[in-house]
Amino acid sequence: MSESQLIQKAMRYLTEHASELVSVERVAMHLELSPDQFQQLVCRWAGTTPKRFFQVFGLDRGKYLLQSADSIRAASDHVVRLEAMSCSEYRQHGRQICIDYGVHSSPFGDLFIAITLRGICRAGFVDFTELDDMLDELRKAWPLSLIRENSQSTGHVLTDLLGKMQRSESGPVSVHVRGTNFQIAVWRALLKIPPGELASYAEVAAAIGSPKAARAVGNAIGANPVALLIPCHRVVQQSGALGGYRWGLTKKRMVQVWEKMHLEIVN
Repeated sequence: MSESQLIQKAMRYLTEHASELVSVERVAMHLELSPDQFQQLVCRWAGTTPKRFFQVFGLDRGKYLLQSADSIRAASDHVVRLEAMSCSEYRQHGRQICIDYGVHSSPFGDLFIAITLRGICRAGFVDFTELDDMLDELRKAWPLSLIRENSQSTGHVLTDLLGKMQRSESGPVSVHVRGTNFQIAVWRALLKIPPGELASYAEVAAAIGSPKAARAVGNAIGANPVALLIPCHRVVQQSGALGGYRWGLTKKRMVQVWEKMHLEIVN
């Protein structure tokens, strides 16, 4: 079992026993590890102790929601540059665009990454969605593009992704996506939610000038083609409940915890 799978298993266990006082020894036993092995696992994955890992995992998410939609509107993102498919590209269905893809190991599981010359056009978790299904989605979005496996070309992207989540890298990363005007507006709003912070669906709706469209915002977030970099994991319900996530709720919480832990290290 990989490190990311062990962490996910630990998180599922902590969720199932949230009303109980769970010890390091108990979680380690559930994972069939010694307490020392579990401590080393958490240190490698989160850069912290199991005690702090448990604390962050158990935080009331409602307590660190952004205070208003104005917080999103006022934010400025210099980390990710989002480029929508041009009208010409849309009409030509991606003709003469070359897309390279590869699968790479990440702290959250194997990640499928696809790129054009203008940026990352797709990223998603292979352990939740089959690779063939991801390739089918890519071909539907870019039907006349040349799509080829080239993990050497996509290899550097994962480092950029993780660096941007921590704001520990300089210079913007580009994403090149296809979506409706509404979807693009929602994805741009997500980019303004700071790492380690959360916003509600209603706050995102208000930030794009459609305060009654929280449900439509949720659908646009669910259609996000680029996991991690377009941070749909930072949007939850107003109560602090996780809401939805295209790649599963355990994965969503996993990304939130990792991001918050590594921001503490950077800061």
